[in-house]
Amino acid sequence: MIPVLNQLLKTKLVVKCFKRHVTLSPLSGNKFILRKMENNKPKIIFVLGAPGAGKGTQCEKIVNSFGFKHLSAGDLLREERAREGSQFGSLIEDCITNGKIVPVEITCSLLENAIIKTNQETGNNKFLIDGFPRNEDNLQGWQRQMSEKVDFLFVLFFECSQDKCVERCLKRGQAGSGRTDDNMESLKKRFDTYMNDTMAIINHYRGLGKVRQIFANEDPETVFKSVKNALTEAQEQKLF
Repeated sequence: MIPVLNQLLKTKLVVKCFKRHVTLSPLSGNKFILRKMENNKPKIIFVLGAPGAGKGTQCEKIVNSFGFKHLSAGDLLREERAREGSQFGSLIEDCITNGKIVPVEITCSLLENAIIKTNQETGNNKFLIDGFPRNEDNLQGWQRQMSEKVDFLFVLFFECSQDKCVERCLKRGQAGSGRTDDNMESLKKRFDTYMNDTMAIINHYRGLGKVRQIFANEDPETVFKSVKNALTEAQEQKLF
């Protein structure tokens, strides 16, 4: 993990945040100072579920109906992998192909930059973060880097049977999704990661009363009825 942190330090990451400037600068080796954070915190919903549970499809519907910005951790990582000159491209490729989890420092930095950019360009302050946090390291990294900068609302958890998820992923791959992990070999590793690591995160938030569970085996429109009910309830509670 330390080499990854050192690489991040070398990038001299400087970002703008919520109409003010935020500078991440090295201190005492691998620590950062965060300066001048805006008080108007972004509202965050984590979207979790097994591969193929329909997270992306439902996030698109939520965006259209409730005005959230959808940030897919996986999409951001794939974009960074494809970016010319990325020093993390090969590391991200190895993690994605082998069903491993990318170091949290990389993922959190990509998410933070995307939140900042969206807020600056559109003023939108409501975000769906899809596919993160996926394990305890993700959770602890998020808590260290982001917990004081955002207003976390809850986890939207899509529960779906493994057979249905596999069917959807393979169909997506056959249709030309372009994803290197939409194959049976990668899916087995991804499901192992999900069961061994991500379910523990979901259960952690469930214990805090921060999970809204959606049964996702049905067709997208049927599933979205449940999603809409859950988010309308949250809206009525003035969470966003």
